[in-house]
Amino acid sequence: MRNILLSFFLLFTAISSALAQELTVKSFKLASSDLTAQTQPRKDLNDRNCAVVKVQFVGELTNIEGNVIMPLVKRNNETWVYMPQNTRQMKVITKNYLPLMVTFADYDVEKLESNRTYVLTLLGVSQQQAQQSQTLTIRYSPSSATVLVDNKMVKGKNGVAQTTLPVGQHSYIVACNGYESEEGTVKLKASAPSNLQITLTKEATTRQQSTVAQPAVAQQPVVQTPVTNGDIISIPVKDGISIDMVRVEAGTFTMGATPEMENPLDDEKPAHQVTLTNDYYIGKYEVTQALWQAVMGNNHSSFKGDNLPVENVSWKDCQEFLSKLNNTTGKTFRLPTEAEWEYAARGGKKSRGYQYSGSSNLSDVAWYEDNSGNKTHDVGSKQANELGIYDMSGNVWEWCQDKYGKYSSSSQTNPTGANSGSKRVIRGGSWEIIDWGCRSSCRYGNTPDDRGNSFGLRLVLSE
Repeated sequence: MRNILLSFFLLFTAISSALAQELTVKSFKLASSDLTAQTQPRKDLNDRNCAVVKVQFVGELTNIEGNVIMPLVKRNNETWVYMPQNTRQMKVITKNYLPLMVTFADYDVEKLESNRTYVLTLLGVSQQQAQQSQTLTIRYSPSSATVLVDNKMVKGKNGVAQTTLPVGQHSYIVACNGYESEEGTVKLKASAPSNLQITLTKEATTRQQSTVAQPAVAQQPVVQTPVTNGDIISIPVKDGISIDMVRVEAGTFTMGATPEMENPLDDEKPAHQVTLTNDYYIGKYEVTQALWQAVMGNNHSSFKGDNLPVENVSWKDCQEFLSKLNNTTGKTFRLPTEAEWEYAARGGKKSRGYQYSGSSNLSDVAWYEDNSGNKTHDVGSKQANELGIYDMSGNVWEWCQDKYGKYSSSSQTNPTGANSGSKRVIRGGSWEIIDWGCRSSCRYGNTPDDRGNSFGLRLVLSE
């Protein structure tokens, strides 16, 4: 009898222990380039599109409690939860773990936004042990350098950057303008934190110093004459690399949800008349990695190749790139306004009313989810649009200068975007987006610090 009671007690203890295991949040963040909430929408009780929270969990998730628009959508180890905008928390119920209340503000998401997709990754105790973490501290000089670990920027202060990462091997890059960048790998062990000391060396000058002292003269950019061929100009930069640009003649067009745009979203409405009074030049191609490397001395793209579009660049990274490019060339390159971008994508005065940039058959002009093979492709390898511009649909999203905001129904002249707001416009779709996101009117907003392996840029030069 004693043995039976002991066995029962041990069994009860084991079951109780298993049931008492806790969940923990590994991460909760906005999935900037995931358009699921827009492409597979569900309305809330106020007839507005919901946000989608994709809960990733290896285990049996039985229910989500809170402000949920049912039913849940199961996708292997991922559960899609549709929730109205302004929702601030959810309760996760699983089979073998204690319930977990997730308050979004704890992870720098104050509340959910309509039409946005978020990813919540959960770990159980046993999973958490398999994902042991450790602290990496990088001390660097000069203190103005930028530190990236696994292609993500780590904010530093006074020459010290610190981050917590899973145990294992990680890559790092420390870079600063005027210095040779340093990159390598570091292996984190569970037994102790890791520390690196990085001191960058100044770039060696390529010109021999004169033996006779000369008066100090401020260095000026070497301005080279562009090569012109009809409506296309080629502007030399350095190291044999040039920027090909296409002239866009000023004109008036209807911007936004025009009739040929299938299933437009609310932020594409209302369609409205826009007049651009000045001709401008826009990049024939997206900015390539070769051009970025020549100007910046670095390349943090996920898919490597000189003729591939640069990606993993934020709006702020683009501003730094433009500053250095303009110092090098003596020109005034910039990002396009959203109106300039859409006018060029539609074909300007030569527009034939296509849904995508250059065709109503997307595969003719774009690398997107169905044909990209989950990667970017060389710029200019699909058909051009009516103006001779490539890849304005697909390949990588392209940053615009404007702040992201709602459209007005009134006619506008040379609009420059919203007057307020924290997000910047991206346009054109990418290699990982379905056909819907590659329409010429489709628009999206991201914070200026956002990076991703589908975020790139295209240049504009005013006449």
